[in-house]
Amino acid sequence: MTTLLVFLHILVCFALIIIVLLQAGKGASIGASFGAGASGTVFGAAGAGSFLGKLTGAAAIIFMLTSLTLSYFAGRPGAGSIMPDMVAPPQQSMPALDQALPPSPTPAAEPAVPVAEPTPAENAPAQPTNQN
Repeated sequence: MTTLLVFLHILVCFALIIIVLLQAGKGASIGASFGAGASGTVFGAAGAGSFLGKLTGAAAIIFMLTSLTLSYFAGRPGAGSIMPDMVAPPQQSMPALDQALPPSPTPAAEPAVPVAEPTPAENAPAQPTNQN
């Protein structure tokens, strides 16, 4: 049943696109797109406006009904899914607190290197020089 509804829905989608593209814009006639001089002769005396308008309305109603029906079938409890049941990822175990962790190697202590303090001349701000 769902497969038939999906097929009908896709068919109506393409029909709706084609019907809308066939409709004439403001001031243009559908007969002009076929190369005819008169627009009333292609779809009869009533013209293309009412025929394509009714066809668009019918296709839109069918599109909406198939959309609602498909959404109803998809939302029912026990509806099938294309996704498999989600499997929980394996959990990584943390070591227990009562277990002793292996000791980490400590780096050898390096002797401290004395840092020379800057002289007052190095701390003084630079004097601007005038070079003309």
